[in-house]
Amino acid sequence: MDFAVFLQHCLTGISLGGAYALIAVGYTMVYGILRLINFAHGDIFMMAGYFMVFASSSMPWYLATPIVLIATVILGVLIERAAYKPLRNAPRMSIMISAIGVSYLLQNLATYLFTALPRGYPTLTALKKIFQIGPLSASLVTFITPVLTLALVYVLILLINHSKIGMAMRAVSKDFETAQLMGIKINRVISFTFAIGSLLAAIGSILYFTDRMTVFPFSGALPGLKCFVAAVLGGIGSIPGAMVGGFILGLGETALVAMGYSTFSDAFTFILLIVMLIFRPTGIFGEKVTDKV
Repeated sequence: MDFAVFLQHCLTGISLGGAYALIAVGYTMVYGILRLINFAHGDIFMMAGYFMVFASSSMPWYLATPIVLIATVILGVLIERAAYKPLRNAPRMSIMISAIGVSYLLQNLATYLFTALPRGYPTLTALKKIFQIGPLSASLVTFITPVLTLALVYVLILLINHSKIGMAMRAVSKDFETAQLMGIKINRVISFTFAIGSLLAAIGSILYFTDRMTVFPFSGALPGLKCFVAAVLGGIGSIPGAMVGGFILGLGETALVAMGYSTFSDAFTFILLIVMLIFRPTGIFGEKVTDKV
């Protein structure tokens, strides 16, 4: 393979991995706080795609983008309040079943409201502009996705490590009941976590659909599962781990497509998950957890 072609495929893989990483961080943040796999997260990502389709039909993309981000955050917080908050003291399995139910609800609601036919994602002219850097030629979104992902994850880590709300999030993730007894407003912390996760899903949605150009009611199902795998691969609960897991999946999928094995690109994700669970169940950055007795 020509070196320039190899670099081109690497750039594509890193860009795809960046979009995966942003969505995976949402999974890992919610798990870190609630020990809950939010299976509706991929469908929030899908709804963000629809929000952009309709918002951009009546206003310029630079006005539509912040509206989409805000609408997605509101959706994520409302889901937490309606589907998860009432089950705060219920068995963990009940909350997980609720998450699966919300996922199917969003998929069927999107099918009812928007039909199952794929809708064209708006062309964001600034992001689709082609740039040439040495032997690499790609749209602006391909170049900025990994950079933006690294910047957002860095800011998020700073927020968690050096802010009051970040300290509260770390306390809640360590011991939910004790944090509540110490006066931490649990509901506010959880809502903030869902808001951040939904915001990252919305940004990931814009970066992902800009290159794929179509949205349909089930377009968040497979990417959502892949991003969950990315979170597990990096170590569920670890933000840097989710980011690394996303990049690994993006590069692996692109490598298979480049070698002519595109049929197996989706299977690669789940084979990697099985291998990881067999040899390192806690993930790359995960730590061994000892059960309290």
